[in-house]
Amino acid sequence: MNRTKLTCVLTVVVFGCPGLSFAADAPAKGGGLVPLVLSYPKAVFKGTPPELAEGTVVEPLSETEPAPIQVAPGCVNLVSGIKPTTSDTNASVQKLAKFTDGDKDPYETSIVLLRKGVQHIQFDLGGPAELHAVVVWHAHDLVKFYRSVVVQIADDAAFTKNVRTLFNNDTENLVGQGIGTDRQYFEQHWGKRIAAKGQKAQFVRLWSRGSSLGGLNEYTEVEVWGKPAK
Repeated sequence: MNRTKLTCVLTVVVFGCPGLSFAADAPAKGGGLVPLVLSYPKAVFKGTPPELAEGTVVEPLSETEPAPIQVAPGCVNLVSGIKPTTSDTNASVQKLAKFTDGDKDPYETSIVLLRKGVQHIQFDLGGPAELHAVVVWHAHDLVKFYRSVVVQIADDAAFTKNVRTLFNNDTENLVGQGIGTDRQYFEQHWGKRIAAKGQKAQFVRLWSRGSSLGGLNEYTEVEVWGKPAK
């Protein structure tokens, strides 16, 4: 087996390993960035896409894995094992721990439910970190699409200093963070990847307002990829 063939075999093995997440250290050609390799939960998508109301713009369903998001070499999941805070005052400590416990499977025991209406969760990274990607898995057990999803970063916990919006598909401003231009999307086991492009921030906030199948706010896992505060 020559060197070229050996490289191809190794690449397939690395990308196919279950439970493996990392940002490769070898720079990609041209920009010094590398693909973020994520571990995926089981795919148990059930049902058929619902009829969409006229004017609804939703990303089409696809069985093809999305192209990996490009990040700086050496990124780590900055929120692994960290409990977020939340606007849902009824959320228990045990429930908050499930946001970052690594369990992304589409089972009832893996999914966190927050109360209906506009809710958010928030992470404190302990200092200004270099952020490259936010990945969120809502509930992916049934065919449903998510709207009113807003992801923001800021320099303070109150989100009054240097607030930046990384993603916003809230086309009706129901969350109250402005009208978004990103598309609504069907939740799949790939997770929703959102680029942060190396911006620095200490706090990450994720807003939501239910899904096409109900008003409860569902989460399975959240990852924030970047380089820790120095």
